[in-house]
Amino acid sequence: MKPIVQISLDLTSIDEALETAAMAMRAGVDWLEAGTPLILAEGLHGVRKLREAFPQTPIVADLKTMDGGYLEAEMMAKAGATHVVVMARAHEETIKMVVKAGKDCGIEVMGDNLGCPDMVEGARKLESLGCDYIIHHIGYDERRGIAARGHRMPSPLDQLKEVVDAVQVPVQAVGGLSLEQAIQCPSYGAPLVVLGAPLTIDADAFKTADGDLEASLRLICNKIHSYGDIAVHSK
Repeated sequence: MKPIVQISLDLTSIDEALETAAMAMRAGVDWLEAGTPLILAEGLHGVRKLREAFPQTPIVADLKTMDGGYLEAEMMAKAGATHVVVMARAHEETIKMVVKAGKDCGIEVMGDNLGCPDMVEGARKLESLGCDYIIHHIGYDERRGIAARGHRMPSPLDQLKEVVDAVQVPVQAVGGLSLEQAIQCPSYGAPLVVLGAPLTIDADAFKTADGDLEASLRLICNKIHSYGDIAVHSK
């Protein structure tokens, strides 16, 4: 598949999210993500507003579902989401129900391996249960807490190639990547590149980053889109 650029709208105001999304679309971003902070602040209303403003754009609802899988996925689909996120650490019945809702509602499921003791095995489990994509994810608190104890901050790049090699569905790497690292993800075989905190959003205040973000995003999108097709085997 061709590389895809996704921007994570990790904001708590729908107005700011819409403004940032419009700028991102002008710059060449392919997918919009209603980030977890936005969903917590605005809920279904935020997803509906994004769908109204961008009727043809894929929208990822980063629910991080742990239970009530069918209902959560169904509600987001009805609000306009095209993709929902379920956690590998959820019970496998929850993952199955999100996948069933995805099939029934015509949306795709992204399985997130955050917090798995074995990240590669977590990715395999998500694929085996029917997820359409894998999010290889090192968490915000995890990264910062480990660094605060004086240890090296973990990166999703540490095991990204192993995760890519372990599954046949497309992979996305998330968690503290620099811009340079994010741009490199397709070279690891991970075609879904997410830009968000702290790349384009202030990771502490969840406010749009200062500076000429649109021009920077355009350059980033051009670079990522310049990669050739990434060899993945969709289901």
